[in-house]
Amino acid sequence: MFVTEDGAETDLDLGHYERFMDVACTSGSSITTGKVYRQVIEAERRGDYLGATVQVIPHVTNAIKAGIVTIGKELHADVVIAEIGGTVGDIESLPFLEAIRQMRKDVGPENVMYFHVTLVPTVGPWSEIKTKPTQHSVIKLREIGISPDVLICRTDVPMGDDVKEKISLFCDVPARAVIESMNAETIYEVPLSMEAMGLGDLVLERLALEPRKADLAAWDSLVDALKHPKSQCTVAVVGKYTSNGDAYKSIAEALVHGGIPSECKVDVRWIESDSLENGRPPEEFLAGVDALVVAPGFGGRGIEGKVRAIRYARENGLPFLGICLGLQMAVIEFARHVCGFEGANSEEIVENGPHPVIHLLPEQRDVTDKGASMRLGSWPCNLTPGTLAHRLYQDTRITERHRHRYEVNNDYREKLIERGMIVSGVSPDYRLVEMIELPGHPFFIATQAHPEFKSRPNRPHPLFAGLVRAALAHQAGS
Repeated sequence: MFVTEDGAETDLDLGHYERFMDVACTSGSSITTGKVYRQVIEAERRGDYLGATVQVIPHVTNAIKAGIVTIGKELHADVVIAEIGGTVGDIESLPFLEAIRQMRKDVGPENVMYFHVTLVPTVGPWSEIKTKPTQHSVIKLREIGISPDVLICRTDVPMGDDVKEKISLFCDVPARAVIESMNAETIYEVPLSMEAMGLGDLVLERLALEPRKADLAAWDSLVDALKHPKSQCTVAVVGKYTSNGDAYKSIAEALVHGGIPSECKVDVRWIESDSLENGRPPEEFLAGVDALVVAPGFGGRGIEGKVRAIRYARENGLPFLGICLGLQMAVIEFARHVCGFEGANSEEIVENGPHPVIHLLPEQRDVTDKGASMRLGSWPCNLTPGTLAHRLYQDTRITERHRHRYEVNNDYREKLIERGMIVSGVSPDYRLVEMIELPGHPFFIATQAHPEFKSRPNRPHPLFAGLVRAALAHQAGS
């Protein structure tokens, strides 16, 4: 899941677009089949089609095209990149492919450029390159009226000029437009390799854009820092879904970004939170790590494992960052073991517990339709001067993206503060606890927000950059 500034819950791919282009996308950047059909049905109910039979063409395709044009106007864009997921020939993608075929007529062929990503596999002990899958994929694309201008060829081995010429001949694409895309040491190296193959110049020529020389000095520097780090640290991420490689993708990328200013390679140790509940001490799992991140999640499974990990970090001076549920678990741990509130928990886990230090947001109490009804998107937060949060952000007013239903129970706020917890960030109306931290600890901070969504390789998020610096300091002192 990725969350935009205006609160859209989208596919993870949109997060990569934000990270690479440093553009804040909106809900209009995600055009799903469900969203399109709902829009078409609502238009029909309003009478927009004057009683005409609703059809895929033109009504569905027109809605898709309108979405593409609208987002370009909203963001005052010179170029709109529209990715269609899936595989050519999938029934789900056909209306979208038809829509972009029609775009060529609507805005002029000189303003449309088609990229086709295709697999070029190898077979046998000599890794013989096979171009037939690419040839057939292009044939299938051309059957529906789209001729690719560029082929991005995913390959495990270098493609020789003879292979590119063969693909060029059979697919009717210039050889210089057959772009080799091999696995890179870091994903952030890919734009540099694409530029080296002349893809930027090809796009400028095809779309008749102003010729210019690419200024990639800053990008070169960050890739160099990633490939040739001067130090290394290990950060444990305790979460409920670490067995799924995509579940915490944005956190993993934000940790990579956080290491760039310190020229530090961040190795992530993924730990399933319920594995900390089997009776073994947390030091067995956290031994040798330089910092801890407790990740978001929902439901009761693995909750006690997160609490144990946080207690270990608090008592042993291990740098700690809690995200969303991570903040809530930090409050529960503090309430139990510092304030002495036995049985402290969240209403999400125990409905009628003795100390519900985390409870449901008041505005969520009457929500019955769960989809897209959480506290979503960008919300402001006031930071207390002199706190760790203030030093990291270098500001007293920030905005962060959110995705949650539960919050710190204000009935317990002053009791937590009395025992030493610092509430370093609150909503402007002082109603919601947004950030907490502990004094006297090398680095202990948690946020109700999802800072990972705003981190960029060229602008690492201050919480993640600060965590890496604290990890290196912990490493040096241990």
